[in-house]
Amino acid sequence: MAKLVFGLNQSLDGYVDHQEFAPGPMLFRHFTEQVREAAGSVYGRRMYETMRYWDEDNPGWSAQERDFAAAWRNQPKWVVSRSLKSVGPNATLVGDDVEAVIRGLKARLAGEIQVGGPDLARSLTDLGLIDEYQLYFRPIVLGRGKPFFAGPRPPLRLVASDLIGEGAIRLTYVPA
Repeated sequence: MAKLVFGLNQSLDGYVDHQEFAPGPMLFRHFTEQVREAAGSVYGRRMYETMRYWDEDNPGWSAQERDFAAAWRNQPKWVVSRSLKSVGPNATLVGDDVEAVIRGLKARLAGEIQVGGPDLARSLTDLGLIDEYQLYFRPIVLGRGKPFFAGPRPPLRLVASDLIGEGAIRLTYVPA
């Protein structure tokens, strides 16, 4: 059975605005390995549209960026959206019965399924489907943006803390 994991890079004050800061080389490499090893990813529409950046080669990319793009392209993706009519390569559109689809993925796959997007994570948390939260705190304070938690959460229990990359710490929580 797969585990559903919501994790994002965020500021110390809890915002996930990817336009304001990017991971350093070590953290980027960590995320590349995470994508490579995951059983797949479930995205909300907005996060999927952001991540579609990796579908098209960019001649200005570094070797590390090309490596991430290859890992992302190879990973199965499920996109939860009622407004999209189609999705890109290696992606499946999920418009209705999200709970049944996600429960089916968890039952059928092994390993970790990554969740992309705070709003989707909130919906999946409300359904009791998120198994783990990975908060990657960076030494930046934004004071505004999209919060990691888009709503209240059940009580959480800390199960791990890891220093990853250039001043980033990952706190891993499970529902208590």
